[in-house]
Amino acid sequence: MPRRPRICPAGTCFHIVNRAVARLTLFDKQQDYEAFERVLQESLLRVPLPIFAYSVLPNHWHFVVRPKTKTQVTDFFRWLTHTHTMRWHAHYHTEGSGHLYQGRFKAFPIEEDEHLLAVLRYVERNPLRASLCEFAEDWKYSSLWRNVHGDADSKRLLSLWPIPRPRTWRAMVNRPQNEAELKAIRRCVRKGSPFGNDRFVSQAAVRLQLKRKRPIKAFLTPGLA
Repeated sequence: MPRRPRICPAGTCFHIVNRAVARLTLFDKQQDYEAFERVLQESLLRVPLPIFAYSVLPNHWHFVVRPKTKTQVTDFFRWLTHTHTMRWHAHYHTEGSGHLYQGRFKAFPIEEDEHLLAVLRYVERNPLRASLCEFAEDWKYSSLWRNVHGDADSKRLLSLWPIPRPRTWRAMVNRPQNEAELKAIRRCVRKGSPFGNDRFVSQAAVRLQLKRKRPIKAFLTPGLA
């Protein structure tokens, strides 16, 4: 029985994540990350999906996007994961050895207010949370690095946010998120649940044909709005 198509309507922000199968290390050296970012650039040329934030970690990656068409998210990440998988296997001479990713990406919709800021912060803070760097902006394979250290060409990969970026954003990303907020976002990742206020959650469940779920209380960190 074919899988139900992923519903990611135009004009809605989504958090996207995909992980390596069996906790496999996808990115073991600098060249692995650089190869993935080349595929990322090619994906954007083929499918110009607006990207607000991303981070690439040793065995998974996160993105925050807002599609302009109903098929952009699926088209973009299908090409990205398929092409990265083929090139990874070709580089490591492991063709025919099986899947590289756990499956197709996971996604959840986000309300465009302080909830979006919380998810953007969660994504850009991931390398610091994983102890991969001393400061979040120092992790080269992320949107925060591009915004802080990148040149004009590298910044063109990213789109302007639909809400204002706080003036103290870099400091906010480096500051720990509270546990309740982290728990709420991680639950959305696991379940594909909408992240927002009660009204947004109810409306998103109808539009995206999701099973009705109890709204997830975000307990947002003060000062994000």
